Amino acid sequence: MKIAILSCFYPYRGGISQFNACLYGELSKEHVVKAFNFKRQYPEFLFPGKTQLVTADDEAVPVESISLLDTANPFTYHSTYKAIRDWKPDVLIVRYWMSYFAPSLGYITRKIKKHCKVISILDNVIPHEPHFFDTPLTKYFLKGSTGCVTLCDAVSKDLLKISPDARNIVIQHPLYSHFGQKMERKEAEAKLGLAGGKKNILFFGLIRTYKGLDILLEAFAGLSEEYQLIIAGEPYGSFDKYQEIIDRIPGKERIITELKYIRDSEVKDYFSAADVAVLPYRSATQSGISSISYHFEVPMIVTDVGGLKETIGDRGTGLVASEGTPEMIRAEILKYFADPEIREKCIANIRLEKERLSWKSFAAKLTDFIGQL
Repeated sequence: MKIAILSCFYPYRGGISQFNACLYGELSKEHVVKAFNFKRQYPEFLFPGKTQLVTADDEAVPVESISLLDTANPFTYHSTYKAIRDWKPDVLIVRYWMSYFAPSLGYITRKIKKHCKVISILDNVIPHEPHFFDTPLTKYFLKGSTGCVTLCDAVSKDLLKISPDARNIVIQHPLYSHFGQKMERKEAEAKLGLAGGKKNILFFGLIRTYKGLDILLEAFAGLSEEYQLIIAGEPYGSFDKYQEIIDRIPGKERIITELKYIRDSEVKDYFSAADVAVLPYRSATQSGISSISYHFEVPMIVTDVGGLKETIGDRGTGLVASEGTPEMIRAEILKYFADPEIREKCIANIRLEKERLSWKSFAAKLTDFIGQL
């Protein structure tokens, strides 16, 4: 089968690009695959981080691609469509995670659908930080899809609310496995300059409002000196509101911050030092952070939003706070550390999930779905 993938690839960085690289590699084992990349993913003024691209010290694995689509330049929409059409794929796979991409991707998919199947992998249907225009733009985009893949039931339900006739399959987010092996805890703590003998709580990944770092900070304020909080990730926007909380709460000397994009080779340092990862999200679908936690066998504490209960609580790989409040997050942290058996059971269940959530399995389910359309 000839498979075209239109999305962000190297030299773009981040979880979406990492996912695409892994999927490209797995599909290429049995199919002819070509990657069509962005020439420009976002205009700089719309991107709140420091850079969209890998830097000289990143270790992202290059993927050969052709860079064509500038989302801010409509003239590239048709040329991208034409390049994909002329390659004559059997199927085009696109990734969709926010309505900003609907005009460009929707133009291409609605035209290419006349020539091949179109599969949309939907990270979100309703964005974490919604706007009034999201639903109409997403409906426009979805009309170009032959079938849709969602990564959890919550996104599938969102999809069917706005497109009841959509042909959809849920395939859970596979595990990232390119971050290396877990280190000895003491080695990781020494490398990060952490005090030893503490109960280490990890908040990892891009820092955005919906991810609830402020909730976790307020929860941490009520914990004893046994606990240590590690915050590792790049802020999208200002970190000032979080720093204000840190400055006023007790125990601020036990909060360690690494406010930067964490390179692939550094990820293992943080997860090797962690006892538990906390995802205090205000809204969520699935989370790429949970896939990293699974890889390093680190249990999680999450809020009951989106697909987090489904993919973590129901699987027994972590604890779920019934409400996203500092009090409830703190209660689950205390519960987790109070009973060593909880950690042991979570790790045992994570090991079962690692067997199930392989890229080989994801690719097989995806190609089976394509064959049914």
